[in-house]
Amino acid sequence: MPVSDFELVEAWGQVLALSGVRAGQTVTVLTSSDTNAQTMRTAILAAQARGAIVNRLDLLPVNGGTSLSRDPLAFVGTTPLTGNRAALELLKASDLVLDLMTLLFSAEQHEILAAGGRILLAVEPPEILLRMVPTEADRQKVLAASKVLRAAREMHVTSAAGTDVRFTLGDYPILEEYGFCERPGRWDHWPSGFLATWSNEGTAQGRIVLDRGDILLPQKSYVRDPVTFTIRDGYVTEIEGGLDADLLKGYMGSFNDPEVYAISHVGWGLQDRAHWSVLGLYDREATIGMDSRACAGNFLWSTGPNNEAGGTRDTACHIDIPMRNCTVMLDGNAVVRDGKLVNATEGGQ
Repeated sequence: MPVSDFELVEAWGQVLALSGVRAGQTVTVLTSSDTNAQTMRTAILAAQARGAIVNRLDLLPVNGGTSLSRDPLAFVGTTPLTGNRAALELLKASDLVLDLMTLLFSAEQHEILAAGGRILLAVEPPEILLRMVPTEADRQKVLAASKVLRAAREMHVTSAAGTDVRFTLGDYPILEEYGFCERPGRWDHWPSGFLATWSNEGTAQGRIVLDRGDILLPQKSYVRDPVTFTIRDGYVTEIEGGLDADLLKGYMGSFNDPEVYAISHVGWGLQDRAHWSVLGLYDREATIGMDSRACAGNFLWSTGPNNEAGGTRDTACHIDIPMRNCTVMLDGNAVVRDGKLVNATEGGQ
């Protein structure tokens, strides 16, 4: 259902306030041809209302003839900023970049952050943004869970469907997503509400079994029949199952890159306002599926790049796989049990 400009300006105002935007700061709104027009104009109005100096930088799209999907996360790493020093310098000089285009997994995003800039990604439809406007309570919830994850050295994930996989932790940072950017060098995503890290290279071992109703992204589809992944030494070595497995193998194989099978980030969702069932209610080109990524109690794992965490793997294929009904253990203590959150500050047994 559509939302009014007033509602979205108010929502942007809350996000910008939480991000510490104040008079005299420079906010650059980064857009491209598929940027939502309402999201863009309300972001500009809200930033101006806070007294910020507002720029809009519109860049031509790339990867259209290479990617197999119009989803911005279907072919990552190369963006309209690649080789575009003039545009990059403008963004580096900004206090806050509102990314309405998608810079994820790009070297340019890291350069902006290293220069002390802040980047907030917001590419979901306005009604999803409005439903999951971030709050300080979201931040506190994510940070409490992050403290537990930061101390852990092993994640063990199981499910009644047959998942039994272990990830050794500690070599990579924690990705804390709560929807706003309140400090220099921070990236976040509105909407969000989840936590992730990357397993130590070569350590992931076991089996992951997708059950009916689990989700593949960027395919944005619910799995119809079980899919089994064999994980050895940090890589997916086998994908078995029916049609969903065949289609996924074909998609990943089209990149002709062995690194697409590497385990990337692993974590779980914390957002109570995200809903598993809504993916099928949106046009596939209208959403990137943040409800399923952030849905409270999910287990989210991925394959492909790790350059977002400071690694060197920059393959263009990134698959996110949110799962229901899993148990996530950190050093023997449950943070998610059978798809339900356990109080992270208590360390459930």
